[in-house]
Amino acid sequence: MKIKHKVWLSVGAFVAVGSTASAMTALVPGKSASVRAQTGAAASAPDVRVNAIVLAQHSDHAKPDAGEGGESKGLSNLPPELAFATRIALLRGHLLIGDELVKQQQWNAALPHFLHPTEELYADLKEPLQQYKVAPFDGALKALADVVKGKKGGNDYAKAQASVNDALAAVDRTMKERTGDWPGPVTEAAVEALKAATGEYKEAIVDGKIAKPVEYQDARGFIWQAQRMIESVAPELERKNAGALADVRAGLAELKKAFPSPMPPRAPVKDYAAVLADVARIELAAGKLM
Repeated sequence: MKIKHKVWLSVGAFVAVGSTASAMTALVPGKSASVRAQTGAAASAPDVRVNAIVLAQHSDHAKPDAGEGGESKGLSNLPPELAFATRIALLRGHLLIGDELVKQQQWNAALPHFLHPTEELYADLKEPLQQYKVAPFDGALKALADVVKGKKGGNDYAKAQASVNDALAAVDRTMKERTGDWPGPVTEAAVEALKAATGEYKEAIVDGKIAKPVEYQDARGFIWQAQRMIESVAPELERKNAGALADVRAGLAELKKAFPSPMPPRAPVKDYAAVLADVARIELAAGKLM
């Protein structure tokens, strides 16, 4: 599963990295008192209408040509094992943001993120799971989604969540057995998850506002999952190239500023170009760790 790839960004994107540097500084909270005054209220208060539109948005998001479902199919251009690992990362990212929302009792907002794994990702996991001789877990995913749909917290949610986590742990063990260099493939899949996040973030912003909370949340989930993946192999990566790992960590910390909370702010903290630039820098640093 150790596969080298060309850097994904075009020359134009690298031009954007340089040209948006000043804009990025202006958009990041804490850079100036005037910026905080302009954006602080928007960043701190979620739109009260978000829950009212999130289920309608989910209906559109689930269309074959909409949102992350199309991106999952785009992963077919990757080597098969990397595509599989990336889909598992995206699936975990959905569950991660869903769990954040459940913990905030935002059940309606959480539900799409428990539905997307089976609606948009699992079909492309079936064949690899059979090849890897890993037990299917679509039933566990559906059971967890049903618990969230019924707004059943406590033991019901914990039990359903544990079943999915056990299944994913089995997937991890199998993938690890199939590669001799686990940290490298994990880093590659994490970078692919970050790239998927940029697409979701772009879709979330309409006319300068975060109009699609599900896409914003997808992006946050993918980014948080990518960070977890990097940290899961951090000791090995540090031995390989401590400076590159430090750069990846710094890049992730900067990128996460665009996602101050699970429920989105009214206006973006960073524009799409700034988020794209952050991911470009992370990928360049991560390339030294693969």
